[in-house]
Amino acid sequence: MTSENIPEKDWYEILGASPSHSMQELRQSYQRLARLYHPDKQHADAPVEELEECVQRFIEVDQAWKILGNEETKREYDLQRREVTMSQKWPVDAQVSLEDMHWIAADQCYTYDCRCGGEYVLSKEEAEENVFLLCCNTCSLSIEIVNTS
Repeated sequence: MTSENIPEKDWYEILGASPSHSMQELRQSYQRLARLYHPDKQHADAPVEELEECVQRFIEVDQAWKILGNEETKREYDLQRREVTMSQKWPVDAQVSLEDMHWIAADQCYTYDCRCGGEYVLSKEEAEENVFLLCCNTCSLSIEIVNTS
């Protein structure tokens, strides 16, 4: 597993688990899902699409277990997930359209209230330059401005 091969799939989500689960909990999730989706456990009269979906899900569950069921590959995967999370430019708390922001004519800017009590401020110039991320003026939260036009 190299950093170039970071899977697009969330193996924890596929197992219905989280990184905080113990190896025993991961094993139990795997076993439950493997029994549920195993091709031999499907009804013979089930529609072909349903059977194909179960086989695909079984393959994903098996792949997830191959990575998360081994301490070394699980550790590598967890490190890669952390690296991806840390390399993201900025954590975005919410997406807000410009139309949802309040125009303050006197200050020639848009504002949006933050849940901390502070606010996000977008100047007229920034709006014209298509600035897409704003930080709260009080806390570390940020929002992404989405273009609805």
